[in-house]
Amino acid sequence: MNNSFMKFVFVAIACLTCECVANAQLPNEKFGKPSSLEWEYVGWGDALDADAIVLCKTMTATYQLSDQVANNNRTDIEVGWDNIDDFGKNQIDDSNILVKYDIRLRTKILKPEGAKHANIDITYFSPENKNYFDELSDLKVRVFTKNAKGKVEKTNVNTSSFVSERVDANYMVIHVVVPKATAGSIIEYQYSITSPRPAFLYDWAFQECIPTVHTKCDIEIPAFLLFKMNVPINKIIKPNVEVGHLAYDTNRTDMKKAKTCVTNHYTIVGDHILPKGQVLKNKQDGADKTAEEIANFTSQITKPAVNNQALMPAGSTHLRIK
Repeated sequence: MNNSFMKFVFVAIACLTCECVANAQLPNEKFGKPSSLEWEYVGWGDALDADAIVLCKTMTATYQLSDQVANNNRTDIEVGWDNIDDFGKNQIDDSNILVKYDIRLRTKILKPEGAKHANIDITYFSPENKNYFDELSDLKVRVFTKNAKGKVEKTNVNTSSFVSERVDANYMVIHVVVPKATAGSIIEYQYSITSPRPAFLYDWAFQECIPTVHTKCDIEIPAFLLFKMNVPINKIIKPNVEVGHLAYDTNRTDMKKAKTCVTNHYTIVGDHILPKGQVLKNKQDGADKTAEEIANFTSQITKPAVNNQALMPAGSTHLRIK
């Protein structure tokens, strides 16, 4: 075995090892400072020719319960499976149950023509002539770039320049445009939505128009609210559900622990997702194929019978990369 062949084998193993290490260290769900690996990362396999990639995209949805949601004869005990059917069945409204969504998104621009993918649309419930609506807050957009000396520079984008547009009688969309996105830039977005609609959950898009390295949807739902979950059936989407507990009496003055309600805790994770229709190279037989469509995560309330106001406009999710 000659030296040239040994060098080739060593280089191939080294490249494969580096790619495995990179994939093992991603994703980075901690926002505020891109990791050194994310600065170097340019994709994987069939995603290596992309103009831009989504490094990380997460949504956490948590119910915020008031002690008023419990029936009068149930306020002095913990809520578990034995009494869950009686809990909150008569008093579910916007005065005692809120849903808090926390959304984070990190995108990397790989080529100059990929700068357009720095822009996003945020759709949220804001009906005309009604006194209940979803509140969008804490919207922050940051652009990270490296200067000629390799030093990371951060620019906060002024949210006052973003454009709001009415989609229909029930929904608004905010068009977030990032003016300083260039090849090599990493853009972070974060915002929260507080909703008075306990029987409605926003859809979540796992698949975007550019490759997505990692996306996660984390939802904890009180067990007295039963949803039919439509989770994509795909080998790269991994759903999980387990029993959890949610505190609902957090303002007690008697020094006792907060009361809790049993929950269904859903965690749905997707990794290395290619855009629908992207041509894939089959290294085994040489025949090309296209990346399949991955359905969005959707849900529909089944119990109790709560008014489910205003479904999302057709073809929409609350967060979409343009």
